[in-house]
Amino acid sequence: MSIDWAKAEEKPDKKQAVEGRFLLDLRAKVNDLEKQLSETKIDLTKSQSDLKATRGKLEVTTNDLNNTKSTLDSTKNELNETKSILEQVNGKLEDKIQNVNNLNSEIEGLKSNLENANSKASELEAKLESKGQEFEATISSLSSELDASKAKINGLQDQLAEIQNSSSENQVKIDNLTSEIQELNSKLTSTQEENTKVNEQLMELNNLLLQKDTSIQELSTNIGAKEKLIEAQTVHLDEVEIELGELKPPEMGTGGFASDERTTCPMCGSVGRDVKQIEDKTKVLSYVGHIPMYAKKHVCKKCGYEF
Repeated sequence: MSIDWAKAEEKPDKKQAVEGRFLLDLRAKVNDLEKQLSETKIDLTKSQSDLKATRGKLEVTTNDLNNTKSTLDSTKNELNETKSILEQVNGKLEDKIQNVNNLNSEIEGLKSNLENANSKASELEAKLESKGQEFEATISSLSSELDASKAKINGLQDQLAEIQNSSSENQVKIDNLTSEIQELNSKLTSTQEENTKVNEQLMELNNLLLQKDTSIQELSTNIGAKEKLIEAQTVHLDEVEIELGELKPPEMGTGGFASDERTTCPMCGSVGRDVKQIEDKTKVLSYVGHIPMYAKKHVCKKCGYEF
């Protein structure tokens, strides 16, 4: 004979005859359900620990990506500064080369003037030699002119010497500027090579960034799947707990069946089926993943009082 649960609720003090086989089956079901509940709780705890570890890895990966991006930005800024400095140096070199060209043109002009003066002096000396006897009266004036021309020649020669000294100094400056240009060109070549290497590293880092983004998407997908699994396991856990509450028999005492303490409405005194148990949404006991676990409260079906 099975247990008449409705009759037991109406008359809890009255005894009922129950076959031992039914009680053993009922105990076996309860034990199986408790075992399933324990295994489900263990799986749920393991899933939560795996989820925490996955989130930690995701945070570490995100920090590495941020550090890599900051390093790339600083490298780009340094390259831009180096390019601006090289452009300024090239502009100064072009100005100096233009000044040297202007000085060389001035030197050529002075040399042509000196040659003209020398040719005029030669012409005057030839005229004096050919007409010395005929123009004795004008020798003094011509001599004075010759002396003046010689003085001019000497002045021009001094100027030429100064110009040649200046030209040698300018040549030294030109040589120095040429060596500086060669050094800057070598630096520019090395900078371009470094720029090429940095660009290659940048491409490698971009590829690594794409791989990291793919890993992050996969991790996000795995996290979503695990959260759904946790939600399904939590729902299954609630169902098992409800089924355990429905199937659990009264506890055995020394004097036969001992009835549980019955919940009584403090307002109207209703008991048994007239009082039901529901979740209290205002009191959260804990969280399983993102799912809240609420406290329980009683509601009287007759008067509607909650306690």
